Amino acid sequence: MKRILFIYNPHSGKGMIKEYLSDIVDKFVKAGYRVELYPSQRKLDAKEKVVRWAEDFDMVVCSGGDGTLNEVITGIMELDEKPRVGYIPSGSTNDFAASVMLPKNMPDAADVVLKGLPLDVDIGGFNKKKFIYIAAFGAFTDVSYMTPQEMKNTLGHPAYIIEAVKKLTSLRTYKIKIKTNGKIIEGSYMFGMVTNSVSVGGFKGITGKGVILDDGLFEVTLIKEPKNPIELQLILGALIGMDVKCNSIESFKTSRIEIETEENIPWVLDGEYGGSPKRIVIKNYQHAIQIMTGIGKR
Repeated sequence: MKRILFIYNPHSGKGMIKEYLSDIVDKFVKAGYRVELYPSQRKLDAKEKVVRWAEDFDMVVCSGGDGTLNEVITGIMELDEKPRVGYIPSGSTNDFAASVMLPKNMPDAADVVLKGLPLDVDIGGFNKKKFIYIAAFGAFTDVSYMTPQEMKNTLGHPAYIIEAVKKLTSLRTYKIKIKTNGKIIEGSYMFGMVTNSVSVGGFKGITGKGVILDDGLFEVTLIKEPKNPIELQLILGALIGMDVKCNSIESFKTSRIEIETEENIPWVLDGEYGGSPKRIVIKNYQHAIQIMTGIGKR
């Protein structure tokens, strides 16, 4: 009998998984799977369980937000034999879920786990850590992990907006040096992100056009501090996909990028604190993980 390891975060997204858990497990059993359930207990618990158990299973299914998915993928990346991944999103924003076209309804997402299209997606390496869809520094990046869990559970996505508004008076720039694609880029930037996603922070189009999740390339966006309100308006317009020219934004694609900073800058990986190193090597692991997607289902 085929086996599923089902790891879920019981607190993610107002604890919605509790309402659907029985129906989801029933779907898996009816599809011919023996299911082992595990509710994650603490930070990095999901990763530890994947490393210890996952090679004995045909598929690892996880339910939670982007942080839970990150832990599961990080664990699988350490395995020699990597099982297929299924994802049932239950977080407040679920950016990666939007990229692979997973339904918001949890039982429908469980159907995609069983009947969706498998895709060999790229995974990012950030020094010794891993990320699925974003590594970012600068303005507002700490909002995701500084927002209290209770506020996320109560308000959902608006909780992040409220926390972001509090940061408006403390924006600053960072001097960085970048080596990529045979070039060196130096400058002062208020925000930077290396992404493999069509959505960031719940906003589609912010990572640019022509995003392909398995092409071996990241989309890189660097934003300089606006000199006046008009520049700020141009930046926002460009980020949401308006056809405007903005000299404050630099963007390009790459499979590898080396970053050096003069100070310790906090980074966020998939919505979780990723450390504050002064030297970072980010590289693309092409076709690293096979995940079930809703691509072609809509």
